[in-house]
Amino acid sequence: MGPLLKISRLIDAISNLVGRTLIWLVLAATLISAGNAIVRKTLNIGSNAMLEIQWYLYAAVFMLGGGYALLKNTHVRIDVLSNKFSARTRAWVDIGGIVIFLLPMCYLLSVFAWPIVMSAIKTGEVSSNAGGLIRWPLYALVPAGFGLLALQGLSELIKRIAFLRGAGPDPMALPHDPHADSGAAPDAPAAKAGQ
Repeated sequence: MGPLLKISRLIDAISNLVGRTLIWLVLAATLISAGNAIVRKTLNIGSNAMLEIQWYLYAAVFMLGGGYALLKNTHVRIDVLSNKFSARTRAWVDIGGIVIFLLPMCYLLSVFAWPIVMSAIKTGEVSSNAGGLIRWPLYALVPAGFGLLALQGLSELIKRIAFLRGAGPDPMALPHDPHADSGAAPDAPAAKAGQ
């Protein structure tokens, strides 16, 4: 499990770096939006490119931030059910969700999006708005975002398998969980062996 956990930590570091970088895109989009509004209201000058870059930046945040959301466990989860499961059952449910739903979905969406990206590059597709931006960078966010999400899904899969094998802590342990400090959940084999 050691080499796989190293890969998992590397993927986590990449997701963390991407997530922290995306914060700056929110700031950039906000400043562009404010500047665009000020120029439009005071000088009566507008720019479709400046309007489009705002939603390109927001699209980048949402598309590229999925892996970071999964890493930080801020994604949508049915907590009413999940909180009733033991840590081991929750790990098994997560493994099933990752293998059956998350990874295939990421693969399919990336495969279906890629021809659209390539077509937009070949044709030089541009926004239909006057002065609009090229489209392929926006389209490329789909396979890039789902690629990052798939990588983080792989990392989460490794962590849950390590937990079930007693080679790692419960990845879902909350900071206030008394077992989170010990590195193992109460029903992990390592915790039982120490009792």
